[in-house]
Amino acid sequence: MKVIVFDVWGDYAHFRRFYTTTSPITFSLPPPPTVLGIIGSVIGLRRENNEYLKILNPQTTAVGIQILKPIKKIRLGINLINTKNNIFWLKERREGARTPTRFEFLKEPAYRIYFHHEDEQLMVKMKEHLSEHKSFFTPCLGLSELLADFRFVGYLSAEEKSDEFSEILTAIAVSNLSDGGIKLEEGKKYFKETLPLSMDGERKVLRYEDVVFEGDGKSIKAKLKRFFQLENGEAFCFL
Repeated sequence: MKVIVFDVWGDYAHFRRFYTTTSPITFSLPPPPTVLGIIGSVIGLRRENNEYLKILNPQTTAVGIQILKPIKKIRLGINLINTKNNIFWLKERREGARTPTRFEFLKEPAYRIYFHHEDEQLMVKMKEHLSEHKSFFTPCLGLSELLADFRFVGYLSAEEKSDEFSEILTAIAVSNLSDGGIKLEEGKKYFKETLPLSMDGERKVLRYEDVVFEGDGKSIKAKLKRFFQLENGEAFCFL
């Protein structure tokens, strides 16, 4: 199996949790559908009619997500205004037309993405665009205002492995843990969040799952049902 590895980062990110309403809070890492949006922006898959989700679907696509920097979260006040249908709707209210809202953001986030697709031509196109640092659309980290930069790391071979303890670099889906699970180690911070892992072509979530990760970006020693080892010896798993 061939895997494209690339880094993505920015000043701020916001990956809104699906159950928040008036005060949006963020996931600590981008859910896989968000990563697919970043990949689509690089190779030119449009969001109209959810084209990128139809091509980068769960049957053909796999992504793994590694945290590169410690997770830092801050809250900022944002003034929201209704712009639906290209019309500014000015509420008649004492406070004025804007709605101040506290948003939670990730500060200086950075992630390493492991990407595989069954279409070899699509993989080659992605590799070329990353290595030349070009994209069709501007990548962002959750919101269009939060611009992202990216860097090509490698186009590497990966060997599938299972049921042995390894230092896993990426976030781990709980369903992928074998008996024995995770070996807890001193000096590491373990977190668990429920992420949407896949969507269909109509943006309907097909699967939510608990995902475990280390908050400072350190590896997790775990025994998994399925993971991959790169030719450089690093181990990761797909979500």
